[in-house]
Amino acid sequence: MFIDLVRTRRSIRQFQDRPVEKEKVALLIETVLRAPSSRGFNPWEFVVVTDPETIIRLSKAKPHGAAFLKNAPLAIVVCADPDKSDVWVEDTSIASIMLHLAATDLGLGSCWVQIRKRDHDPEQTAGDYVTRLLGVPPGLAVASIVAIGYPAQELPPHPKASLQYDKVSYDQYGRNG
Repeated sequence: MFIDLVRTRRSIRQFQDRPVEKEKVALLIETVLRAPSSRGFNPWEFVVVTDPETIIRLSKAKPHGAAFLKNAPLAIVVCADPDKSDVWVEDTSIASIMLHLAATDLGLGSCWVQIRKRDHDPEQTAGDYVTRLLGVPPGLAVASIVAIGYPAQELPPHPKASLQYDKVSYDQYGRNG
């Protein structure tokens, strides 16, 4: 059931030294291409990276929060054309979570690497770094990178008691259940 998938999905930052099968990569791509998009504009585009050297270079896209990517056998770079939709950020975020859930469903682990609005160094943004590295055409913005692979760590689901139910209001803000 879907709720079981949501309950078990965790951000995985340690991966086995094992490639992701082409059939599973194809299913991941099908999933992101089926992601909901505002008015069906589908402003997103994806770069599937399996070359280990390129993945190592992607892991250096920003000073913090991307280093774990170097051990992932698969990275999917999520880009979008901001001129196609004013909600491209939302559309790429929806596609990314669909990718995370599909990875979990396929027995894979995944973790998001934020690129948009992050710096590579004082002279260039993380997006510009990834754009140059992968030859992303001008006009496309790099939103994120999703690292994917077979988990080398097992994380338990977050306990239901840890969920922040106090952040939920009913009918009007501040009304709790």
